[in-house]
Order: sequence, then structure tokens, then C-alpha cells
Amino acid sequence: MSINIAQLRAFLAVADEGGFSAAADALRISQSAVSHAVAALEKSLGCRVLVRQGKPGPTAFGETILEHARTAVAATDAIRVLAEHRDGRPTGPLRLAAPPTVCQGLLPELLARWRDEFPQLTIRVFEGEDDEVADWLASATVELAVLVDPPPGDGVPIGEDRFHALLPHDHPLADQVEIDLRDLDDTPFLLSCGGCERHVRDAYRQAGARLEPAHRIRELGTLFAMVRAGVGISVVPGLAEPMLDARLVLVPLRQRVTRSLVLTGPLARPWHPAASALVEALRR
Repeated sequence: MSINIAQLRAFLAVADEGGFSAAADALRISQSAVSHAVAALEKSLGCRVLVRQGKPGPTAFGETILEHARTAVAATDAIRVLAEHRDGRPTGPLRLAAPPTVCQGLLPELLARWRDEFPQLTIRVFEGEDDEVADWLASATVELAVLVDPPPGDGVPIGEDRFHALLPHDHPLADQVEIDLRDLDDTPFLLSCGGCERHVRDAYRQAGARLEPAHRIRELGTLFAMVRAGVGISVVPGLAEPMLDARLVLVPLRQRVTRSLVLTGPLARPWHPAASALVEALRR
């Protein structure tokens, strides 16, 4: 049996990108090269690893080898980076995952700083909900992530994000310095069902108020549009502010609820050298 890293990399790219064309774009090779690499892998293994009908994805066997393939590719990349890193400066591609509000409110400044500090390093951003980001880091889909309220580890805190009431600009309480959630009892509440739901529930518990969502919304864009239209109000992290237009306002909650944002590598395996370099740069 002869399996090489290029074959595993092609298999992972198709699984992650959802198609051969997208995988080719991600790997910056031709689509036929991706197809040949996957076919060679399947020939070596003696079975299919990808379903071709409809949207390509792993077969049952493909799912069983997915994490092993990620580990092998990540280890190979780490060895290459160590060799290139002999002069003390990280190089090569690095995948970084973060929630949407972090991508909007914190990452642009960090990416600009890292571009100046580590010009040879290419960072590719993956945006996802809190649980998706944690899963991507654990499965080696990414090498670095911004996690929300993670357990103690080797990461570096990059922010303490306070939760705010999200109101239309003409709401009677829009000009308040802060708001008690009990003052919003008569207004329909729109619950964001992403990673912030537990923080919202915590705020309501602190206020002694009853949480009865009129709507449950997953996408922030939908949430903002509904609040803007006067359908209801919501509670969101302060980092959402760059995503708002003049028709929406954030007002701090009297019930002080925050989330801790930590830039970290994986818990259960060695860190990519470039991930370590970025974390240490922020720690200094």
C-alpha cells in the first residue's frame, strides 16, 4: 500500500470544501490533479473514500479515516514549518477559526498586525459558530482558533466581551446609559441561537426575568434585519457593533454578562509552530 500526503491533502480538501472544483481552488492546483490524487488514494486503500453523486462528501469509510488524515497532514505541515522556521520567523499557510463577531470586531486589527510582524506567514480565516470553531480546532481542520470561554490552557486572552441590548434607533430606551432586562419585558424578544444563547439565558437569570423568545434566529444578518424592522429586540455581544448600521444601537445591560475570548491552539496535540509564534507575539 502506497499512500502519500498529496493524496490525503486532496481527500481532505474535497471533504472540507464540498467539491472537487472548490478543493482545486483551495489547493491551487487543477481539478484533474485533485481527482487523480483521490483516485490514487482509493486505489491504494482498495475502497472509496468519497461519494461522487450530488455534493461530494466522505463515504462511511472516509469518515473513519478523516481525523487520521488530518493528523498526518498537520504533522507533515508542522515538520515543513519547523524546517522553514530555523531563522526564527514562521512561514507557510495557517488556518485560523473564529466566531462571526470576532471576525468583524477583533480579527481585522490582529491580521494587520500579524501581516507586518510575520510577512512570510499566510493566514486563512474560517468563520463559524462557537461550537463549529471548537470542533474545527479539535479535528485539525484549523491550527489556531479564537474560543469562547474555553477551559484553562496555553492560549492567550484577547478580549472580554460584554453583552448589550440590541434595539432599533428609535426605541424609547435607545438613549439610556444601560438597560435592565426587566424593562424590556413588554417587547418581543429575538433569541440568537448561536454560541451566545447561554450568555443570554444567564443575563435573564441574573435579572430575574422570564425568557420567552418570539423568534429563534441563527444568522446575525437576519437578527439585525428583524430588529431594524421593529419585529423585536435582542441581546448580542459588544463586538457586534462594527456590523451595525445607524438604524440599530447597542445599550449595555445592567446585568453584567461577559464572554472571554482566547486565542489558542489544540488541546490534545502539539501546536503548529506558527500558531505558537502568533500566540506568543500577543502574550508579549
